[in-house]
Amino acid sequence: MLKDRLENYKKIEKLRNSKLLVYITGDRPGFETQIHPEILDYFINHLDNLKKEKKITLLLYTRGGNTLAAWSLTNLIRQFCDEFEVLIPSKAHSSGTLISLGANTIIMTKQATLGPIDPSLNSPLNPQNPQVPNNPQARLPVSVESIKGYFELAKKDLQIKDTQSIANILIGLSNQVHPLVLGDVYRSRTQIQMLARKLLSKQIKDKKSIDKIIAFLCSDSGSHDYTIYRREAKEELGLNIEKPDDDFYQLIKDTFTSIQNELELKKAFDPNMILGTNSQMNYSCRRALIESIAGGTDVFVSEGTLLRNNQIIPQGPNLPPIQRVVIEDQRKFEGWKHE
Repeated sequence: MLKDRLENYKKIEKLRNSKLLVYITGDRPGFETQIHPEILDYFINHLDNLKKEKKITLLLYTRGGNTLAAWSLTNLIRQFCDEFEVLIPSKAHSSGTLISLGANTIIMTKQATLGPIDPSLNSPLNPQNPQVPNNPQARLPVSVESIKGYFELAKKDLQIKDTQSIANILIGLSNQVHPLVLGDVYRSRTQIQMLARKLLSKQIKDKKSIDKIIAFLCSDSGSHDYTIYRREAKEELGLNIEKPDDDFYQLIKDTFTSIQNELELKKAFDPNMILGTNSQMNYSCRRALIESIAGGTDVFVSEGTLLRNNQIIPQGPNLPPIQRVVIEDQRKFEGWKHE
């Protein structure tokens, strides 16, 4: 809770001579959240309480999310300060890395990581997920760089060069992935590079350096799961990285541990464990957090009731029915609450 971290927040503000905002999208297994455009209104309320500041520090933990929401958040915060810095206690991946690129300074602990910014597209037109055959709404995300890699494999490794063969490859791909999704893939790749270039201009002025960073983050890293630690971010990519001293590191660690425990980030959501020997239990899970001293806490919460039922499945003539235990999640509330 905010009251448990209030003194630490004050210490961070005094140490950095700034005002602190905290944004956490939880990655608790089973209850993951992502950066979403809906956060902007909540951030406006926090920023209005701060007024115009010389410097704002954003403590950020996220696995990613909506690209344009990340772009909008960075630019929104910059309207309220002269200098913007991002403080990363652990992970700021994908769109979280994009936010970090728009900061004047990125403060990274020794375990903090950035990641590639190549987006994955999710839409109703995406291919159905074969791992969830009973849910026709479950779709596979389409990675922008995977599509590019597929064509590079054909052209470079397989040495396919004639126009007709390339056309046949495109036709085959469009039979697996909807043509409109393929069009969005190209648009998203162009868009992410444009956004990254604009954001990076706040901390890096050399065009060649910017091009090198974007090339690495968008494709040269080879995988969306690639992690970039502090030393590589500073020495190889050339980002403006700051290393906290021992006292500041301990302050960051204590603050993030409090948040980690509150959102139960290391504990998977297991209905069986919650129910125990009971047939019915209510639950409330805190899944994302926006916080500041002046603006209080906005928390994204899922609340509901878990029910354990015995399901009887008939098998047909002369065969006994199968009894199966099913856990039903009756979700009663899901959304943001202000505290």
